[in-house]
Amino acid sequence: MKTEIVNPNISNFIESLRDLGYTFEIAVADIVDNCISADATKIQIYTVPKPEITLHILDNGSGMTKDELTEAMRLASKNPNDTRADKDLGRFGLGLKMASFSQCKKLTVISKKNNSISTKQWDLDFISRENQWKLITPELEQFEDFNFYKELKKNESGTLVIWEQIDRYNPEHFTSRIEILKSHLSLVFHRFLEGSDSFYRLSIELNNNSLKPFNPFNITNVATVEKTSEIIKIFNQPITITPYILPHHSKTSQNEWDNLATNEGYIKSQGFYLYRLNRLLVHGTWWGLHKASDAHKLVRIKIDITNKQDKYWGIDVKKSTAHPIPELKKDLKRIINEVTKEGSRPFTNRGRKITDKTITKFWEILPKGNEFRFCLNKSHPIYNKLVQSLPEESIYWLDTYLKSIEAYLPLESIQSQLQQNPHELKQKESLSNEDIDELVRALKKSGLDDESIEQLLKTEIFKNNKRLLENE
Repeated sequence: MKTEIVNPNISNFIESLRDLGYTFEIAVADIVDNCISADATKIQIYTVPKPEITLHILDNGSGMTKDELTEAMRLASKNPNDTRADKDLGRFGLGLKMASFSQCKKLTVISKKNNSISTKQWDLDFISRENQWKLITPELEQFEDFNFYKELKKNESGTLVIWEQIDRYNPEHFTSRIEILKSHLSLVFHRFLEGSDSFYRLSIELNNNSLKPFNPFNITNVATVEKTSEIIKIFNQPITITPYILPHHSKTSQNEWDNLATNEGYIKSQGFYLYRLNRLLVHGTWWGLHKASDAHKLVRIKIDITNKQDKYWGIDVKKSTAHPIPELKKDLKRIINEVTKEGSRPFTNRGRKITDKTITKFWEILPKGNEFRFCLNKSHPIYNKLVQSLPEESIYWLDTYLKSIEAYLPLESIQSQLQQNPHELKQKESLSNEDIDELVRALKKSGLDDESIEQLLKTEIFKNNKRLLENE
């Protein structure tokens, strides 16, 4: 058998490595993973947008020796099938390099351990010119003016990651990327920032501002329903699943409701939230096991796995996509069916109230076989009062107008506004207290017998204003 060595064109290979689909926020989160794996309790991130975009990430973790740093800079420094430490958030040994290369052309890592500071650097332009993977050892003196380097020198241990020649973004618009990064880190690492589940509390600063955790399950609201956790096993590995049903908008403030919607909105934020070692990997997905719907938009299901289960979930190198294996889907479907049935109640219960026989409604549901439509209640006492005072020709035009209102009820627009801006919809303001007072005066002036008063007291208008008629 004849063989020959065919080395890749390194310049082209580098461009391929840079296009693995990382976004800025996902790439930074990958670096934060390394900080956490190094037992850091404080992570500082600083960006410089002009004249050239640069990024600095400093942690106070365990740091690395010179040899450990060289190994960490090696591509594929780990075998993904090797058993990892219980708190290791990595897998492929690619995160530091691939995440960095996706955003910048020059990656410098400076680390301190055992009172010794070491530094290594990948320069992609230099590698392309040399056509070899040559790792640079830069002189430390060139970093003396960096504030984070000064702080690293003071710390007992830690690591500083520097991205230079970030070439994927316009410096003029980079501020928007920082806002996205802030939201992403606050969500992805919220359990570390909270210090929950017996993990130490982590501090993350972004441009000198401490990040606040964003818990997508709104556990501080008493109206949030947290279902009992269930543990299922896949090949003897435990998976903890905890469903949540978020509060209906009537049980939240407008600010709280808007925040919990996330940038994606409630429809796209429903579904599974997959955590590995408290780190959120994937969120807002049903993995094709269920169809997203408005009725289930308050359902969010937390899944906790260990770092020994990646192969059962198809977790990619970016830690931003996952797909459960077929053996898991039966249990996941069962849990979906159970929680969505309960999760739709805040909306279906409210919908049924239109059939409440104790109140005379303005609107009612008119069934017709398997179909139905909304129509105005022609037995309403105010409608009857109006009809009695009109000539027959006017009644015809009134009924035609009301039928037109029924036919062109803007259902899609109503549904859209209820989804997007429920707190801003103030429909009842169409009938003010002054309007009701004027109505009472007109009714009293027209003369009301006891039966008429009893009928009016059952209407929606006087449900909370009974005293206005009862004081006759």
